[in-house]
Amino acid sequence: MQAAVALGERGRGRTAPNPSVGCVIVNQGRLVGRGWTQAGGRPHGEAMALDQAGREARGATVYVTLEPCAHPSERGPACADLLAQAGVARVVIALGDPDPRTDGRGIARLRAAGVAVETGCGAALAEPSLAGFLTRVRLGRPFVTLKLAMSLDGKIALPSGESRWITGEDARAHVHGERARSDMILVGRGTYEADRPGLDVRLPGLEDWSPRRAILTRGNGVEGWARLGSPDEVFALEDVNDLLVEGGSGAASAFLQADLVDRMLIYRAPILIGEGRSSIGYVGLTSIAEAHRRWRMSDSRMLGIDRLEVYERDRHSPPPPTEANIGRGDARGT
Repeated sequence: MQAAVALGERGRGRTAPNPSVGCVIVNQGRLVGRGWTQAGGRPHGEAMALDQAGREARGATVYVTLEPCAHPSERGPACADLLAQAGVARVVIALGDPDPRTDGRGIARLRAAGVAVETGCGAALAEPSLAGFLTRVRLGRPFVTLKLAMSLDGKIALPSGESRWITGEDARAHVHGERARSDMILVGRGTYEADRPGLDVRLPGLEDWSPRRAILTRGNGVEGWARLGSPDEVFALEDVNDLLVEGGSGAASAFLQADLVDRMLIYRAPILIGEGRSSIGYVGLTSIAEAHRRWRMSDSRMLGIDRLEVYERDRHSPPPPTEANIGRGDARGT
């Protein structure tokens, strides 16, 4: 399943609104087929892997990151039907598909055809890779990642607005990798006016993976860019699974205040700026208690001289501490 998840990552940023699914087929201990959803959403990962496996798919075990689709499409047959017709013996699925057109139907169809089905294997691995698709189906909007590059004291620019470059080359290369896995990248009007950013992917071999660009503004848009008048308009982005918000402070604050950020990438450079422009502004909090238990760190690593910290929005944690529960053993005042 780990190999299937890695394959699924290859299609991220190029398959929306379809998910990028990874698939591995094994027969008698040998890898006979592998696939991932191709650009534009077709063929699906299972179809690609079955085509590669050919006759060796019969009696094989299939590892797939998402429940095989069960609904008909003008663009191709349902993957559950393809797997059954190929005569596979067993299908191991990481995650069920929340799309109501499939949601359990793919599993049921495979079992009805005599295929053994196991679910939940590698779910924790597959969830982050498919987060964009899952969020769009469940919540009706893209999975939103906010990127912030800042100094140790939380500044993103000098008072003059100069911000190039706060972080080093390794951190910037990592950002370009994140861009390549996104369907759309957004900046605010202020960042656009100050920097005229290209927002492209400048990694060798991945130049064609540059995402669509968007600007957050209540004013006029930019030719060739999508325009969002407010963060809530992400709910209208039906063909975007992963949205990367790159700045600046106004856009970051607006998305945080709307509670529409699912993941934060904080690139922290080992420098002090002092007086300068803060990374974010007002985010709607009225007390320190509200700020607690919203975010959990999921990763931290060095990128050259800079440190990357990754935080996930925790929407299932207990309520934050209040004056009513401080001292009862479930909260502290520090």
